[in-house]
Formats: sequence, C-alpha cells, structure tokens
Amino acid sequence: MKDLILKRAYALDALIGFDCTKMEELRRNLAFEYAEQLEITKDLAAKAIDHTILSFNATEGDVLRICEEAARYGFAAVCVNPVWVKRVAEFRKESGAGFRIATVIDFPLGASTVEARVAEAEKAVADGADELDLVIGIGLLKSGKLRETYESMRAVAGVKCFLKVILEASALTDSEKVDAALLAFFAGAKMLKTSTGVNGKAAVDDVRLLRAVAGKSLGVKAAGGIRDKETLLAMMRAGADRIGCSSSVSIMENW
Repeated sequence: MKDLILKRAYALDALIGFDCTKMEELRRNLAFEYAEQLEITKDLAAKAIDHTILSFNATEGDVLRICEEAARYGFAAVCVNPVWVKRVAEFRKESGAGFRIATVIDFPLGASTVEARVAEAEKAVADGADELDLVIGIGLLKSGKLRETYESMRAVAGVKCFLKVILEASALTDSEKVDAALLAFFAGAKMLKTSTGVNGKAAVDDVRLLRAVAGKSLGVKAAGGIRDKETLLAMMRAGADRIGCSSSVSIMENW
C-alpha cells in the first residue's frame, strides 16, 4: 500500500507541484511503522476525545452541557458548530476549563466557494476556535479537479489554525481516498479525519490508510459511528489519536 501511495504522490506532484520539503516529509511518514497500542486506559481514551455536538437544532443549553461534560471528563476538545464558538470560548474562560475548541468549516457538504470557506475559518478563529475541521471538496475531487481540491484546502490552511481535513472516506473509492489524503497532507493539514459523521462513518481500514500518510508528523482522527468502547479501541489501535463522537459520556461511564 505504501508503495502505491508514494507512486501516486509523485504523480500528483507532477500535476500540481508541491513543496519539495513536504515530499521528503511524506517519504519519512511512509517509512514510519506504526506500533499498535495494546493498552489503552480510560484516561488515555478521554484525552483523545473530541466531545461533539453538531446537530442542526442544538441549543445553547445543549452546547453548554457538552462543555461541562468535557471539563468533567478531561476530554481533549469540544467540537461545535461555528455559531457557538464565541459562547464556548466565554464558558472556557469563565470556568477555567482546559479543553480545546474545535469547529467545523464548510460542514457537512464541502461544497462552498474558497472565499466562503476562508471567511468562515477566519471568523471561527477570531471567535476563539483552536482547531478547524474542514470538509474536503468532495464534488471537486470526484470531478477530477485535483488542483482546485488542493487549493481550496491550502487557502484555509493559510488562516493559521490547527487544521483537520475531513475526507468523508466512506463516500470515496480506494484511489480517491489516497488522493484525498495526499492532497490534504500537501495542502497543510495537521490532522487527517475520516468522516463528518453526517454523510459517512469511520472505518478501521480508512484509519490505517490515513496513518500511513500521516506517519508520526500528522494526527489521525476517526469520527462517525463511534458509540461504544469497543469501536473506540479499534480506531485507536488502528492509528487514530483523536476520536470524534457524541457518545463520549456513555463510553466513559460504561468503560
């Protein structure tokens, strides 16, 4: 698999033209052999969770509950829709909580213009977001518009915030998954994410693919359909170091 990924990276480089230092980084990533985590404690799992509420009808009360739970259980982050970022930042400041604030960009379709994506990202950062979960331009990718797909992510990476790119892997062919992961890597993603959880779910094989591209220089986030301890453990053992889920409290209480 790694040989195929590197071969495709060269083909994309010939088409688009990437920074040569990123190609060297990719070679190092592909040479990295991920060692499966055999012992994953409850505390380690909690520190990997992005406690998520992205439903269209989530109220302020729902969002504040998520924040309180994240603080109580020691979750890595809360992930909320952009409209709630400023309120979450206020809560964090008032409470002294240590979680990071993540929000989604061009969610869940990945179908906005570059200008709209950048504006949404800039506003989220101004409101207090620490991390941006950006949906890849799925329609662009499937249309073979690879340069446009790359540039739409690169523009958001320019906002200078920790960037996770959501590939929506379950909607892609195997070759599209490779292209999506590589384009996100070269565009400046700091973490590769499997799914939105709206249009697709995480799969162990997809996590392994993303870890191959990520090596030890990028993170991997599994999200979508992770509702119990066993699924969470499977994702982490496959190479996910962040887990996006809304069943976080249930997982912790039933550990």
